Amino acid sequence: MKRIDKKDLELFYKAILSLETIEECDAFFNDVCTIQELEAFKQRLEVAVLLKEGTSYSAINKITSASTATISRVSKYLNYGDGGYSIVIDRIKGEQDV
Repeated sequence: MKRIDKKDLELFYKAILSLETIEECDAFFNDVCTIQELEAFKQRLEVAVLLKEGTSYSAINKITSASTATISRVSKYLNYGDGGYSIVIDRIKGEQDV
C-alpha cells in the first residue's frame, strides 16, 4: 500500500485535531473536500461499522450502495490496517452508550 509520509500530513492532522464542534468539522471539511470525497468518507465509515457488526457484504451493499470492491477494501484495512477504523468506531460507540 502506497502511503504519504506522516510528516507531510502533520499540518493537516493538526488542523483536524484543532476542530472542537460538529459545526467546525462541517465548515472545515466542506471547504477542504468535494461532495464526492465527503460521500466516500461517509460511506467507508458506514461500511466499516457494518463490517465490525458482522453484517454480510450483500447486506452492506444494499444498505450503503457501496461496491463490493469498496467493501472489500474497507474490510482489508479494518482487519490488517493501522487500526484507525477500530479506534474511531469504538470511540463513537462509547459516546453513544453515554
